[in-house]
Amino acid sequence: MTREVASGPDGTGLDDFGWRVSLADVAASGPFSAFPGIDRVITVVDGPGMALTVDGVRTVISERYQPFAFPGEAVTGCELLGGPLVDFNVMTRRGQYEPAVEFVPGGPVAGPALIVVMDGYDAVLLDQGEEFTVDGAAAVVRITALAGDTQP
Repeated sequence: MTREVASGPDGTGLDDFGWRVSLADVAASGPFSAFPGIDRVITVVDGPGMALTVDGVRTVISERYQPFAFPGEAVTGCELLGGPLVDFNVMTRRGQYEPAVEFVPGGPVAGPALIVVMDGYDAVLLDQGEEFTVDGAAAVVRITALAGDTQP
């Protein structure tokens, strides 16, 4: 089950988004959906981790809050390492947007940024010049449009 946190630009959907941020509950091992032309950054935020096989190369992702980037069109399989998990996903359309995903233990964060707090999965969108103090672990997502505009 996937829960979308935010996406853009406004008015786009799953087929034509420029960027998308989501959380997913992964209950079983299996293949990932292909997203041609999309760059993906995935992070385990709860659970024992997974092994991703991306175009035949296996990578174990067992530490929380360690982002892993891969191309969305790659043939990707997921093997759970001991049970269900929750992952955090940032997807950007290659050539149009570039993501920066950082996990912070808490403290002040300045915008522009999308902050997703890991305890309860609440989110706040900061504009340029705004600041928010995070209490606990959070993902800080900044997406840059390659034409120059910064999204969250």
